[in-house]
Amino acid sequence: MKKILFFLPLLLGMAACQEGKQPQGAHSDVPVKNVIYLIGDGMGLAHLNAAMIESEEPMALERAQYVGLQKTTCTTNKVTDSAASGTALATGTKTYYGAIGVGPDTARLTSILEKAAANGLATGLVATYRITDATPAAFIAHVKHRSEEEEIAAAFFETPIDVFIGGGRARFEQREDGRNLSQELKEKGYQVVYTMEDLAPIQSGKIAGLMHEGHLPRIINGRDPDYLLDASLKTLDILSQNDKGFFVMIEGSQIDGGGHANNIEEVITETYDFDKVVKATFDFADANPGTLVVVTADHETGGLTLPAQGAGVRYHFSTGGHTGVMVPIYSYGAGAENFTGIMENTEIPIRMMELLGL
Repeated sequence: MKKILFFLPLLLGMAACQEGKQPQGAHSDVPVKNVIYLIGDGMGLAHLNAAMIESEEPMALERAQYVGLQKTTCTTNKVTDSAASGTALATGTKTYYGAIGVGPDTARLTSILEKAAANGLATGLVATYRITDATPAAFIAHVKHRSEEEEIAAAFFETPIDVFIGGGRARFEQREDGRNLSQELKEKGYQVVYTMEDLAPIQSGKIAGLMHEGHLPRIINGRDPDYLLDASLKTLDILSQNDKGFFVMIEGSQIDGGGHANNIEEVITETYDFDKVVKATFDFADANPGTLVVVTADHETGGLTLPAQGAGVRYHFSTGGHTGVMVPIYSYGAGAENFTGIMENTEIPIRMMELLGL
């Protein structure tokens, strides 16, 4: 049994660090001060394996020190959606399909981001889709259904988040209630920007980056391939100015879209884009002891398999929807050893909150 457990990560195609090769900044005996939560929407193990097969060099995820698996079911469905799974990953409580930041009884739940902000930590959200979409919304909003995106946008006034960057500008400025939330954000001291060029020179203060009226395009449809990396680096730079530490969730949102479309080029391109952020955050953990990086997904999308095709593989999707398979967890840095084995998705934020003393 011990031998089976030892070789499981290798059998899964995932790498843990070799003994004696942990970078100094990644030592797990340093108390956790910063948490970087990376969520690849729809990213299953087969998506990662496909990207590894097509890559000419090792991916950053292969540097992960510890590997685990998470179960993704919600209270009403064996196969979850991004709202219910996002809520579980944000609050530590499972809920019904479509719920954002509320429990099965629709009572308000408190997310790790909200607890971090209440305890004086800097906080941030970054996404490659709408910032009001299910996964980022679950960290800051409390609505009965994910479709209530105008209410989700208004929730950014309820929690003192420091930086948020993504699409969804129309939910802030073209609203049925006539409010212009961008103007209101400016009045609250936010620097509201619409382009990466406007974001680049900002060195401090609160930022609301509303980079597209709707959702940002996929890379194969014209999104700047440096957008997610640059937005993430800017967010880390701003948040790390807080001496108490920070919490940030960064979503590679459009891996999911490739799965829904059964488009392997899109899956791999978006996974590579996400992996650039993994590298940057692992490097940040090396340089900033006390930083924990956890990389996972909310669910798998597309039912991707890699059957043989001669001496190689072909990419076969079994569905245009989500599946119920477990998804991987990769961890790196301070406290990384707490994210191994088979876990419920709810356990991830609970362990993070314990490590941060929230």
